[in-house]
Amino acid sequence: MKIREFVDQAVRIFRMAKKPTPEEFKRTAKITGLGITILGTLGFIIHMIVWFIQNGGQ
Repeated sequence: MKIREFVDQAVRIFRMAKKPTPEEFKRTAKITGLGITILGTLGFIIHMIVWFIQNGGQ
């Protein structure tokens, strides 16, 4: 990709982009927080299962 093409695409993206409204920002933050919480909980559960298997339930 040539530099000029990259600059043209970047300018086009910046023209289309807009600042989110407070409502959009809150919704995005809630969804992101929920996703992080779910992944963290899932990772913790898997870690505990592996720990239990390795220690033989002692």
